[in-house]
Amino acid sequence: MRGNKMLSRKELNLPKYPEKIIQFGEGNFLRSFVDWQLDIINKNTDLNAGIAVVRPIDYDTVPLLHIQDGLYTSIIRGINEKGEVVKDYRIISSINREIPVYKEFDEYLKLAHNPEMRFIISNTTEAGIVYSDEDKYDDRPQNTFPAKLTRLLHERFNVFNGEVNKGFILMPCELIDYNGEELKKIVLKYADLWNLEEEFKNWLVNGNIWCSTLVDRIVTGYPRAEAADICAELGYEDNLIDTGEIFGFWVIEGPQSIKDEFPVDKADLPILIRS
Repeated sequence: MRGNKMLSRKELNLPKYPEKIIQFGEGNFLRSFVDWQLDIINKNTDLNAGIAVVRPIDYDTVPLLHIQDGLYTSIIRGINEKGEVVKDYRIISSINREIPVYKEFDEYLKLAHNPEMRFIISNTTEAGIVYSDEDKYDDRPQNTFPAKLTRLLHERFNVFNGEVNKGFILMPCELIDYNGEELKKIVLKYADLWNLEEEFKNWLVNGNIWCSTLVDRIVTGYPRAEAADICAELGYEDNLIDTGEIFGFWVIEGPQSIKDEFPVDKADLPILIRS
């Protein structure tokens, strides 16, 4: 690609994977940590999972991720363990689209109707996993992330009649202790607040896997001062470039059976699934 061309799946012959992952949050950290790793997992295993990103807050200043066909360049750079300077460019193709939940609430709920959806990942900052008794079931959308999630999970429960095998593997990445357990506790609290069925509460506990996680990578985001030079080097325009440092580590606490569906061991990445 040369000149001022934009990123395009067709021109680069990049696939659009079937959507299996719902991601709350579109920020730099997720894009150069989780989405970067998912891109590698897709290319090295049979995961075959595309991401639908949910923008959990309402603002218009930043364009949706699918303006570039869902593609962007992640640049991981720094000094490795051997003292060598490393700069790795990767066009990330794991994201399919982004849904602004405040403007497209019905489209958001439709995510629950897709039988292939299996994973939920989030990073809504450490202040995101909170409870507010002002959130109502009929809000479009609810204010807090756990309330939005509860509404989505109840939609899933209703669409598939409480089938246990239609639950999710949830992997929140917010920087709080035991984030999965805390998220589950708050979702159950909303189920109580909204007087939802006991069957739904049982499904939340028994039909879903709530993993706690630990994440570590310094992500420096959009390289504003260098962007023009980088695009000239790349040979295409990219308004969503994301940069991060080399070191990264992701610990997922959950049953070892997760590896059957999330085959991180086959991708040679610093991801540890532990019971």
